[in-house]
Amino acid sequence: ESFKRMKSLPHLLLFKLFACSFFLHIMSPVYSKSNQDVIRHVVCFRFIENAHRQEIKRVETEFSSLQDKISGIKSLEWGKNNSPEGLNKEFTHCFIVTFTDTKAREQYLPHPDHQKFVSILKPILEDVFVIDFTPSL
Repeated sequence: ESFKRMKSLPHLLLFKLFACSFFLHIMSPVYSKSNQDVIRHVVCFRFIENAHRQEIKRVETEFSSLQDKISGIKSLEWGKNNSPEGLNKEFTHCFIVTFTDTKAREQYLPHPDHQKFVSILKPILEDVFVIDFTPSL
């Protein structure tokens, strides 16, 4: 019986080692320093009443393309309001830009491609709401 225990001990040790390394691999993105530096940039738009659909479509396309033009953008997603609560205060579009860190956001704001986008947006923009935050873990 003690021989069986000795024979299974290496397997048990190997299993524990595998389990620990798997856990560390899965959890490392959550606790890495780079994720602690991430900035979420949330932008919501309310367009003027007479904005044409093609003008709004251009804003959607141009904003989405910034991820390919400006380094430091980790991800960019957007959508149109579909909340049944009716609390959107007529804001129809929401864009969420995730920056790798504060420095990336600082480079984004004055970036020529961002400024070009703003010049496309402004003529049809009624109001904008912006909030930035670092996600808490």
